[in-house]
Amino acid sequence: MFKKISVIGAGGWGTALAVLLSEHRGQVLLWGHNPEVVGELVSKRTNSAYLPGVRLPPNVYATGDLAETLDAGLMVFVVPSKASREVAGRIASYGPKDGLVVVSCTKGIEHDSGKLMGDVIGEAMPRCRVAVLSGPNHAEEVAQKVPAASVIGSRHADLLPPLLQMFSLPSFRAYTNDDVTGIQLGGALKNIFAIAAGVSDGFNMGDNAKAGLVTRALAEMTRLGVAMGGRRDTFFGLSGVGDLMVTCFSRHSRNRKVGERLGRGESREDIQASMQMVAEGIPTALSAWQCAQRLGIEAPITAQIHAVLYEGKPPHEAMWELLGRPPKAEQDAHA
Repeated sequence: MFKKISVIGAGGWGTALAVLLSEHRGQVLLWGHNPEVVGELVSKRTNSAYLPGVRLPPNVYATGDLAETLDAGLMVFVVPSKASREVAGRIASYGPKDGLVVVSCTKGIEHDSGKLMGDVIGEAMPRCRVAVLSGPNHAEEVAQKVPAASVIGSRHADLLPPLLQMFSLPSFRAYTNDDVTGIQLGGALKNIFAIAAGVSDGFNMGDNAKAGLVTRALAEMTRLGVAMGGRRDTFFGLSGVGDLMVTCFSRHSRNRKVGERLGRGESREDIQASMQMVAEGIPTALSAWQCAQRLGIEAPITAQIHAVLYEGKPPHEAMWELLGRPPKAEQDAHA
């Protein structure tokens, strides 16, 4: 069904997905906005800035011309959340064909509107049909063909069988789920909790404290996620607890590293200035906090990470306030 694929976004995850999907032997076009990155992809077949050590297969081509990406049956959208609406709008201005299938692989929530990336893309590109993909998938391992699993969802049920086929490969196992909202929320919210887990690591709080923190993060993710329209069971799947675990514990996790550096005394501004890649938990902490405030949902971990990132609160105060919350029954819906 999809003989030609365009991947929008030449960061680490976009490059890894281009490498993965090239196994179908069709043409894969990888678009990037940074001329230096695109130049290296074209001349050296590598992406040293975002995915070092990986070479592009022969059927993966790179371009900096967004218009070239429209001649595809499948578009995989892997643009940072803060740029998603702008890039989707640019694609729409070129007049994509009716029914173009767009799979959103970006994990984030738009500031102020609280909209998820699939909805942002759908609004900007109304002639296209949108699906989403999320799961515990670090680009470094996916590109190296280390086994991984993910979940795909769409409100267009007829898209799920062909997309399942496209994303089911020897090293990559895909599942389907029609809870498009829950899939995206799990992938977005876990990044906030990975920052909190990293702060715990920065303080050397130990495995017991980190396990407790991640367990309470799952409860908070589920509580806020259900209030925002997701189904409870989705947060106990790959895009929820699966992604939460890998992002909170993995050495590859950018968001965990951000938290660790915060715990060691570095400022958000200095951390962001030193990073080549985007840590989505930083903008998502603001968006999720806005959503929790608007919905009246208790989200103590999100609130404390928001305070550290945007209000100048010392990380040690945030962690001690979490530990000092009044005792409650574990299964209390508002605990």
